Amino acid sequence: MGKLMSILNRAPKRTSAVFAIIAAALIIPATLFAWGPTRPTYTMAHPADHVTFDSITDNPNIGDERNFVGIREKGTTNKFTDDMTVQSGKEYTVRMYVHNNAAANLKLVAENVKATVNLPTTTGKSITVDGFIDSTNASPKEVYDSAKFTSSTDFNLAYVKNSLIFENNVKTFTLPESIFTSTGAKLGYTSMNGQIPGCLQFAGYVSFTVKPQFAPNSSFTMSKMVSKHGANTWAKSYTAKPGETVDYLIQYKNTGNMQEDGVTVRDTLPAGETYVNGSTVVGNSNFPSGKTISDNIANGTGVNIGSYGVGANAWVIFSAKVTDNDKLPNCGDNTLVNKANVNVAGYSITDTANVVVKKECEKPKEPVFTCDSLTAKLIDENKYEFKAKATAENGATVKNYKFDFGDNSNTTVTNPTVTHTYATKDAEYTAILHVTFNIDGTEKTVTSEACKVKIKVNQPPKECKPGIPEGDVRCETPKECKPGIPEGDSRCVETPVTPVTPVTPVTPSELPTTGAGADISAFFGLGSLVASAGYYRASRRRG
Repeated sequence: MGKLMSILNRAPKRTSAVFAIIAAALIIPATLFAWGPTRPTYTMAHPADHVTFDSITDNPNIGDERNFVGIREKGTTNKFTDDMTVQSGKEYTVRMYVHNNAAANLKLVAENVKATVNLPTTTGKSITVDGFIDSTNASPKEVYDSAKFTSSTDFNLAYVKNSLIFENNVKTFTLPESIFTSTGAKLGYTSMNGQIPGCLQFAGYVSFTVKPQFAPNSSFTMSKMVSKHGANTWAKSYTAKPGETVDYLIQYKNTGNMQEDGVTVRDTLPAGETYVNGSTVVGNSNFPSGKTISDNIANGTGVNIGSYGVGANAWVIFSAKVTDNDKLPNCGDNTLVNKANVNVAGYSITDTANVVVKKECEKPKEPVFTCDSLTAKLIDENKYEFKAKATAENGATVKNYKFDFGDNSNTTVTNPTVTHTYATKDAEYTAILHVTFNIDGTEKTVTSEACKVKIKVNQPPKECKPGIPEGDVRCETPKECKPGIPEGDSRCVETPVTPVTPVTPVTPSELPTTGAGADISAFFGLGSLVASAGYYRASRRRG
């Protein structure tokens, strides 16, 4: 039932109550759940510690405040009731009690307080009137209650003009008829500024008068159509552009056997359309080309277009402007349903026409989330620095990077750069990067071939000498041609000695003949021979 009342609360005001009556009858007797929502209750001795409305159960004036909507016959002092059987020719007062239950010493003021009334215009044997009280800082923000009119024959409720008031300890205030629409009417204490302090002395009553109208023995037809502005091409549906003005046509005809008086035409514009002031024109036998009349057709009050004899007809045309593109509720097609109602002596007929308007929206870009690359840089023997690169755009963000180093170890970090030392040398590994992204409240983990890298960890080379690896030419022991002299040294090569060619002595032509001198000459001559023989022997040995 709470859900049902929520639906009624969101529905446009002054619409048909038939749905509510049928639904409530199918679920559970409505009298058990006339008020809502379910909320904490308080007493006069123990009021609320916060702003809340109509939740005290022992109010000395009305009793249980949750039952704050009541009905009684106008001009009497009868007790207000939830269920009133109406009679022809009588009028009835509908009352709503409004009380901020916050304790006075807390000085808590309710803000933006407004009242809204759903006063159906349908005809039936049972009509429920719903009252709503809203405040932006109350808990709950909205409370509601209802009361029911009944009769054994079909009837309709007509609001008695200028009867809508709000009374409190200050004075009586006149309220606007916007209370019968989704706009509602602001309430207050010293002025209708939306502020009501907490305490019984600041409470007040919203009230208005209705008159039941019973269906006469008459009959009529009506229809609702729409057209491009000024084109007079009437249809049940028209495709308009944002910001475009359209025309609506309501047609009426008396198909009964008696004159019908006080024919009233009302129109309910949908959200997304605005009435064009001064555009309502009525046409009939007296004004075949049309006559401009009141703008009340679309404000909930309606316009009275007069009396019509049997077979007589009339039409009403007015204009409305479609809202701009950025104010339309949905991307793509929006169907704006316009509802018209013609009422005669309490009997009414409703028809609709639609405007379809397309809202152009920029297509949301798809989230981009990719694992772009993984690089590895050797920084010390078997220690590597790994760098990750990823792309996150259009609502995607990187949550973390998981580095799987390929040696049964891994790490998950938010920094795209890590280092890792491999324990086993002279081995090959494949390191893999996994990137986890946050995308519209969900997580997705991705990798790619570009996010894989092969690592080869080499065993350090053996050294034949400190700093000289094996196999280096410096590791070989040089061969020696002589002890301590390596091959190739210049000292390994001997310089050959060129032999001296002996000179053959020349025998003098004459020998000296002097005494002693002769002996010496003979001696030297012998020596020369001996020397020549020595040289000869030496040359033979070398040969």
